Amino acid sequence: IGVGGMAVVYKAYDKVLARDVAVKILKDEYMQNDEFRRRFITESKAITMLTHENIVDIYDVSPDGDVLFIAMEYLDGVTLKEYIDSVGVLEWHEGTHYIKQILAAVQHAHERGVVHRDLKPQNIMLLRDGTIKVMDFGIARVSDFETQTLSEQALGSVHYISPEQASGDALDERTDIYSIGIMLYQFVTGSLPFDSDSAVSVALMQIQEQPVLPRDLNENIPVGLEQIILKAIMKNPADRYAEASDMLTDIERIEGN
Repeated sequence: IGVGGMAVVYKAYDKVLARDVAVKILKDEYMQNDEFRRRFITESKAITMLTHENIVDIYDVSPDGDVLFIAMEYLDGVTLKEYIDSVGVLEWHEGTHYIKQILAAVQHAHERGVVHRDLKPQNIMLLRDGTIKVMDFGIARVSDFETQTLSEQALGSVHYISPEQASGDALDERTDIYSIGIMLYQFVTGSLPFDSDSAVSVALMQIQEQPVLPRDLNENIPVGLEQIILKAIMKNPADRYAEASDMLTDIERIEGN
């Protein structure tokens, strides 16, 4: 049902618990690397402690054998990328409806010491009832182990990475805030703030360039929402929201007035 840079995902049936599940199986080139296997297992076990309505449930992780896999909740929906590609610009209330759920998921993870590091619409599922489910918590940290260079394969991620991530600097929770800010910008303007044909070019833009103001692209965006977006995507992490809950609070204030 899906193929990513690291894994192939299958729909499967759990005969013991009588339910459909999604099984993510690591590609062969990753399974042959002992250090990668060790980190994958460690990170995967860490994310089993995340229990939140907006985070996909992890049921099982294989610790050994010829196949490394994660068995997880099967979600009947589309990725946010698929949805955005089909719809284009979101009405801002709809955009904040999704972002608030992402922020709630991220706050839950951050409180437990887990930083996602690869938040992007491709890693987020939208269910039929409008519920958001964030996927791949913890896996992003492992994938950094193999993807030290910004290849063309990284183009899907590089549009959402923070300046400190593009620079190879130390990361904390505020790198996720940046990625969420980029997504909110995209949702309500229909455009990515930084785009190019080359992953390296986009990474340099994340570090060096300032975005077009959201309201210059969509005048229907409230001034306050533009301010929230710009605060979330400040180049210096110290200038961003310190916590996801702070950004969530401000969005709720804008929705109220």
